[in-house]
Amino acid sequence: MSGLAHILESEGIATVAIALIRKHAEDMKPPRALAVPFELGRPLGAPNEPDFQRRVLRDLLELLEEDSGPVLADFPDEPPGAAPDMEGWACPVNFAAPVDDLSDEDLIRQALLQEISLLKPWYEESKQTRGGRTNFGISGKAPEEIAAYIAHVVTAREDTESTIPDTPAHLAFKHMADDMRYYYMEAAIARPDGRASDVEIGNWLWGETTLGKVLVTIRDWAMESEHPGFKALAVTAMVPTHQRHRTQHG
Repeated sequence: MSGLAHILESEGIATVAIALIRKHAEDMKPPRALAVPFELGRPLGAPNEPDFQRRVLRDLLELLEEDSGPVLADFPDEPPGAAPDMEGWACPVNFAAPVDDLSDEDLIRQALLQEISLLKPWYEESKQTRGGRTNFGISGKAPEEIAAYIAHVVTAREDTESTIPDTPAHLAFKHMADDMRYYYMEAAIARPDGRASDVEIGNWLWGETTLGKVLVTIRDWAMESEHPGFKALAVTAMVPTHQRHRTQHG
């Protein structure tokens, strides 16, 4: 976006940008940017907080008063609900510890199926709360089918074959892995007594579930794989940036 801002400015169109990662704005030097201390994916700070979001937008648009740049301003406040003394979030389901043996396909599949079964009531409640809307369904596969496929990928690796017609194995894996992450995350936010942050849910999913452990293991393999499709996905699309400390390659 910073590069696009430079192009638009060269055509006489004034621009402003929100920088979720301040270092990127420092390096790219967009004409006018507001650096915000918010989680990735939340450029306005927090959902369902219109007054706070308007404050962010006002501070952003005020940068248009600057005739020349680069200008990099800082938004001063954390979003609502980010106070350090905020009561901690906990997933509504207690899982067994993630499986240790990731060479046994059947053991992995059974562990994933158990997690899915425990999460199902919370996923359904979360879906109902949102009027039936869900991000799950990209792959067209049921959760149980996805569990079997992911367990197969972590053990078969380069020998993995696609179970989605006209879709190569690495893209089939991505669609199913994305579906499973949505399933877990939507179930995790179903409990109405707390407002979980993206980081809290991420720490739970990637640090406390068999699914997270399996996906990290697949990424570690794929980063060193000679399979071009899996290797390309591993660089940016398998594990989010804020969870890559769990991987071998960062």
